[in-house]
Amino acid sequence: MAYQSVNPYNGKVLKTFEELTDKQLEKAIKTADSCFKTWQNNSFAERAAIAKNAAAIMRLDLDGFAKPMTLEMGKRIEEARGEVMLSADIIDYYAKHAETFLASEKLSPDAGEAMIESSPLGVLFGVQPWNFPYYQLARFAAPNLMAGNVVIVKHASCTPQCAIAFEKLWLDAGAPQGVYTNLFISHDQVNQVIDDPRIKGVALTGSLEAGKSVAARAGQNLKKSTMELGGSDAFIVLEDADLDKTVKWAVWAKMNNMGQCCVAAKRFIVVEALADRFLAKFEVAMAAFEAGDPMDKATTLAPLSTEGALLKLLDQIDNAIAHGAKLVMGGKRIARDGAFMQPTILTNIKPANPAFREEFFGPVALMFTVKNEEDAIALANDSDFGLGGSVFTQDIARGKRVASRIHTGMVFINQPTWTAPDLPFGGIGNSGYGRELSSMGIQEFVNKKLIRVASINKLASA
Repeated sequence: MAYQSVNPYNGKVLKTFEELTDKQLEKAIKTADSCFKTWQNNSFAERAAIAKNAAAIMRLDLDGFAKPMTLEMGKRIEEARGEVMLSADIIDYYAKHAETFLASEKLSPDAGEAMIESSPLGVLFGVQPWNFPYYQLARFAAPNLMAGNVVIVKHASCTPQCAIAFEKLWLDAGAPQGVYTNLFISHDQVNQVIDDPRIKGVALTGSLEAGKSVAARAGQNLKKSTMELGGSDAFIVLEDADLDKTVKWAVWAKMNNMGQCCVAAKRFIVVEALADRFLAKFEVAMAAFEAGDPMDKATTLAPLSTEGALLKLLDQIDNAIAHGAKLVMGGKRIARDGAFMQPTILTNIKPANPAFREEFFGPVALMFTVKNEEDAIALANDSDFGLGGSVFTQDIARGKRVASRIHTGMVFINQPTWTAPDLPFGGIGNSGYGRELSSMGIQEFVNKKLIRVASINKLASA
């Protein structure tokens, strides 16, 4: 596996990195394992001081962190800056709240005393994707480092400079060597890491196929794992929705990060009373995007992350059309240098069409018209994925009722699915298992140990 920065705006190779040898990998794991023996005994205050330093460094060097994202995977510079700030917020959030989240819980047994104590597991292994090069790392590293674990990470092969920058961040913040370790390793070496008895847990954010492979390997080794996989989020528009506001959110939900987001709106499910007007306004808004240099904050349409990502998306579109889908707009690459894709809308997608079940990871909107609320809920739930979803209505009570019936890990009302440090993130079904962020995210890789104190009087009388 080549770790290589290729600018998707112009196709130029920026830098290539060698994979670790097995000897270098062994040294990295040994260093992390040794570091854990000390790090786990540090106080929350000592860990928090380092985490706060890391967050402050990110904010102070905003463009220094943002620009590698734009150069390596094409994220618009304004979105890249926003991701840096979000990542810093996540790190700060756990620095502030970790001690409270992991405080011992006193139980009330019939006799004697009992409590639940949270303790770290050890060295954790994370496999992380390219689409949010720092945010994904922050939401894995921050809670687990604050819990007393240490982490080693295999980042995506197309964002190696972001991977290096995030490792350096923790060292610059004052963390000892081994607290956070970046690994440039092969697929075979991934299995070696999971098999290693010093690794106590595995977390992956990525594709369904990668999740199946990594989860199976972790299961063979009886190791706790979390999986945040793909999504096919439904964006439900009921007849009483505010049309103009809903269309604005729809465009953001589809085109944020050029649609390369697990929780991007992918299936737009609109009741027939609004369907024609919604589609007309949505098409006009999608046609207004203009391709340009993602380093220019005026650019509205950035390239996709890689040439390979573009070719996969084009193949999916062609296949969908071959199986009966109607192309409303787009559907082609843009005739210029770089991995640029036209904003695309597809309709008339029947259950037998492969597109009905697939995840389209890019600026492609699948439009569905339904008769009523019941049909909207049924269609939203007719998916193998279960990550997020959203409901648009001016009746909040109605929105809550609909949200309760959607089979996903997250549902937002009058806003697309999104993320914040204090909101749990995760899904069900083919979207994976486990949660990240909020108080739930820090609980995934800790030992919930029962400590029981028997009643002396009861023992004496037994």
